[in-house]
Amino acid sequence: MSDNPREDIRRKKDSSMRVAVELVKSGRAAACVSAGNTGALNGIAHFVLKTLPGVERAAIISAIPAAHGHTHMLDLGANTKATPEQLRQFAAMGAIISRDVYGLAAPRIGLLNIGEEDIKGHEGVQAAHALLARTHLNYVGFVEGDDIFSGDVDVVVTDGFTGNVALKTMEGAAGLIADRMRREFRASWLDRLAGLAARPVLRRVAASLDPRRYNGACMVGLTGIVVKSHGRADGVAFARAIITAALAARRDLTAHIAQALAAEGAETPRGSRT
Repeated sequence: MSDNPREDIRRKKDSSMRVAVELVKSGRAAACVSAGNTGALNGIAHFVLKTLPGVERAAIISAIPAAHGHTHMLDLGANTKATPEQLRQFAAMGAIISRDVYGLAAPRIGLLNIGEEDIKGHEGVQAAHALLARTHLNYVGFVEGDDIFSGDVDVVVTDGFTGNVALKTMEGAAGLIADRMRREFRASWLDRLAGLAARPVLRRVAASLDPRRYNGACMVGLTGIVVKSHGRADGVAFARAIITAALAARRDLTAHIAQALAAEGAETPRGSRT
């Protein structure tokens, strides 16, 4: 985990991660699934597979539980920084996946910011906001952290640094709530009885919010399928990552994104929206 990704690319050509990505490139494997170092996987995937035409950097996308189904969010850690143009590309790929893979007619795209007002945010976010407002995407504007779960937006776009911090915060909060509930229901015999009565409901809630169900994030924008699993994934979570990779392979996700980007001219900006 402490290795420099650039050194890994140069020196560790026989590492399991490099071999797995090479198998995808050669066509001997339909997808690569790894729970290893994100930086190394990202670097190797870009070096070996390269990105699709019209895509500067691949982004990590995953589903996040929301009030109504789930929200897709990207980037979740592939790029600590992202230019406004790259954020626009992330939005286009997120829209393609939500529309063509998950059947949403006009997925609502939101750009993560510290406020919904047009005047808020740093220069990069403001520039990305202006670019997205001139595309054919169903762009709803800036969204805040709580909008990720509201169900009012289908795709949330951000840079990998912010996205990864948000994702780990969600996982930590879910773990804290689960731990507190277990403690409270064990506090006394009356609490234990209440817990037994509520067990069916609690199990359904826990299952719907279990981070393991959402493990396995696709690195979209590459010429092959690469799925990043959480480093602390157990058997259930890692199986979910493999299922995600298999689904992406069956639906030929890479070719689907390439064809959609080409057909839509990589979402060439149109005139300013009013």
